[in-house]
Amino acid sequence: MDSVNPTSAPRRRFLQRLGAWAGVSAAVPAVTKAQTPATGASDFLPKYALAQKYKSLKQSSYDRTGGNADRFQIKAGETQELFNSTGPGVITHIWFTISAQGAMHLKELVLRAYWDGDAKPSIEVPVGDFFGLNLGQYQIFESAYIACSPGKSLNCYFAMPFRRSARMTVTNEGRQDVGAFYSNIDYQLVPSLPADAMYFHSQYRQSAPNVANTGSKLNPDGKNNYVYVEARGRGHLMGVTLGVLQNTDGWMGEGDDMIFVDDENKPVINGTGTEDYFLGSWDFGGRDGSIPFSHHFYGAPLIVNPERAGGRYCCYRWHGDNPVTFTRYLKHTMEHGHANDRADNFYSAAFWYQSEPFTDFPALPPVAERTPRLHIPA
Repeated sequence: MDSVNPTSAPRRRFLQRLGAWAGVSAAVPAVTKAQTPATGASDFLPKYALAQKYKSLKQSSYDRTGGNADRFQIKAGETQELFNSTGPGVITHIWFTISAQGAMHLKELVLRAYWDGDAKPSIEVPVGDFFGLNLGQYQIFESAYIACSPGKSLNCYFAMPFRRSARMTVTNEGRQDVGAFYSNIDYQLVPSLPADAMYFHSQYRQSAPNVANTGSKLNPDGKNNYVYVEARGRGHLMGVTLGVLQNTDGWMGEGDDMIFVDDENKPVINGTGTEDYFLGSWDFGGRDGSIPFSHHFYGAPLIVNPERAGGRYCCYRWHGDNPVTFTRYLKHTMEHGHANDRADNFYSAAFWYQSEPFTDFPALPPVAERTPRLHIPA
């Protein structure tokens, strides 16, 4: 047996008591916290780790007989309903994939959505333009809100709230039947929507070709610019997709973006060039150096034969970091060339939210005019 130092025994007993007190004192705060209501307890948790208050649902093209024909077949001239629900609710995700004989089915199929029983659509866009494929050809890319995946699957992640009802359709305006239109639309039914929840809108526009200005090289007011969207009411702009088919050689993107906000006479926002608006630079790399790109909020995933007649571009820009707000009026425009000096073909879709569930859209151009084709000057 080891001998015990008389002077160390009291110190050992003191340290033992100190350890016991430390254990008790460490446990006391835990008990106190358990008894005290937590404040800000969810600040450190992601939203998905908290109890959710919605009901998750999906509407799809599944085979109602229980078989494996999980698709819609849409004859030429017919409209297929894709979604119909009463609210309040929110569409959170749309997925399509299409097998069709028509080479231009992305321009022939028109997506429409109607909120709260309105007769006029709040979405009226050819499927291709809605998903950033404005020239009717598939291109793989990913962005914050829309994407095209391998296998030609189309995805959209814009939230689309509705208070009383929502209805979504696709119309085949082509001459050939669509043999297979697969659709999955995910949505939530919720107890209620916030009073300031706004309705999602998307509008198609084109100018094929733009009318070239051969006069002044100054354009302070933007009155002859290409128009992406014009809307009245209160809301905010989320972004655009744009397809360009060049009719002549040279750089197509010297035009500035000009956005009119609550004032129809002059733009409030003025940019420095088309490629700058789409957050690229220097002609996207120029005639021989352009490389397609796609990022979270911006991209040009399709660049073919740049700066040549017949050259093709598909671009997108999202304002998710800073949606452009308006209280009475919005007109989003862009010059087609410096001071509108070029006559290229533009095809676009604009995306925004506003307090009213619809707006008066311009008439949708017929399929023959929506199909991209060269307009070479005589």
